[in-house]
Amino acid sequence: MDLLKQLTGKNPAEYEYAAQILVGTPDIELFEKLVKQDDFLFDFVKNNVAQRIQKAVTKDNYLNLFEFLNFYSPSYDSAIAESLLNFGGDDVIGKAKALLKDGSSSQKAYAAKILSLLSDKEISDMIDLIRIYAYSDNEYLSSNCIELLSRLNDKESKNKAIEELHSNDEFKAYDAVKFLVTFGAKDSLDEIINLMKKTSLSENIACEIPYLVPIEELLKNNHEDGILVLCNIISAIPEIAQPSIVLDYNFLELFEEFYNSNLTPQSALLLRIAKDKFYSLTENEEYLYDCDKNTKDEIANINKFFRSVNNSKLDSLLYEELYDESDFVFFAVDYADSKEELETLLDSSNPTLILKVLGILKNKQMLNDSHKALALNSIANPELRQIVEVL
Repeated sequence: MDLLKQLTGKNPAEYEYAAQILVGTPDIELFEKLVKQDDFLFDFVKNNVAQRIQKAVTKDNYLNLFEFLNFYSPSYDSAIAESLLNFGGDDVIGKAKALLKDGSSSQKAYAAKILSLLSDKEISDMIDLIRIYAYSDNEYLSSNCIELLSRLNDKESKNKAIEELHSNDEFKAYDAVKFLVTFGAKDSLDEIINLMKKTSLSENIACEIPYLVPIEELLKNNHEDGILVLCNIISAIPEIAQPSIVLDYNFLELFEEFYNSNLTPQSALLLRIAKDKFYSLTENEEYLYDCDKNTKDEIANINKFFRSVNNSKLDSLLYEELYDESDFVFFAVDYADSKEELETLLDSSNPTLILKVLGILKNKQMLNDSHKALALNSIANPELRQIVEVL
């Protein structure tokens, strides 16, 4: 008898029986198997299972739910938290607070979810701990704590995150971005984009931004910044961003709109980057190995669209972004064909850009000693100078 199949199935008699066994026993092994299926079950199936679990909980068995808390699932956390509070009241609140202090990471994540259902007064004694766990390495614990702080409109934690955007530690600044995105701090968008423009984690940050502000809204309010975010997101596929985002963000529709409207140097560059990226995705099967049919079909459709795109029409605009102050120069330089175009960037104030230009010159077999000498005049860092000298 496959209880997991019954629990997730369509037969009322079977799934009600399986839910009663799950909660009433409690069947910890069954719950662990259920959680491990999170990535493979459709959302509507998981929603159904959550409702079935709640229906099986009674005043006589609700304490059994505590046995499941070592196996965290965002699909069932609300059902478990609501059921525990519904039947346990103050006793459950006390247990949740104790688990947040001393439990496992999974137990703490459930505890944070339980506390998120309480009044501000009931959790006032836990705020300092919640602020700490907002930066936990456990993404579920972190997310639940940040969402709780957002509900409380906790200005102290929000302001701390905004300050951390300016940290010299790029990973600390990136953690601050993730905090502010989960918090829903739209008023921090400009500072997040400014950070994206100057950090080596630009692709990671760009992939967070659509969770704060939808792509359409971003393009409407600041077209160039929106395009820059998209350039970074597309560059991040598939290493950082999943290929399935082509469906989430309606990329095909966006690309067609850009191409068929008045092209700008920025939108032309975006399309050039996307054309190369989606060609690469379709040429390397391992990139799409784990993708579903809808994603693969959409990527094929995008690639088909780009086969009809005129490269010359795009390339004629790209040179306009080949200057030091351009936010797009790191992308545009990849499409610079002439030695003269590249040489003009060797007196840049940005040593990272200089190193990239030298690398391109070397790959094109155009690099000479005068290029290295010009670069060394602009670079003071001893370690970077050493890299130039050995090129």
